[in-house]
Amino acid sequence: MKTVHMIVSGRVQGVFFRASTRDEARRLGVKGTVRNRANREVEIVAEGEDGPVDRLTRWARQGPPGARVDSLQVEELPYEGTFEGFTIRH
Repeated sequence: MKTVHMIVSGRVQGVFFRASTRDEARRLGVKGTVRNRANREVEIVAEGEDGPVDRLTRWARQGPPGARVDSLQVEELPYEGTFEGFTIRH
């Protein structure tokens, strides 16, 4: 089990990045949150089994159609199992 914190930069707001991330995470069985940051980046915290979290991380490198990901910062955090599902934070 693992937890990762991701910061996605590029054209990632206004292109359904948060909703698409939520849908992909739920499809993979990953728990966590996604939110827009004031600086036009998207922040993702994802936890779950290693394989699904790694697949979500690979997905975030491109994002949904219409997005342009310029960079993806990924930091692995200690797994705590604090999330019950995957939600969009506002």
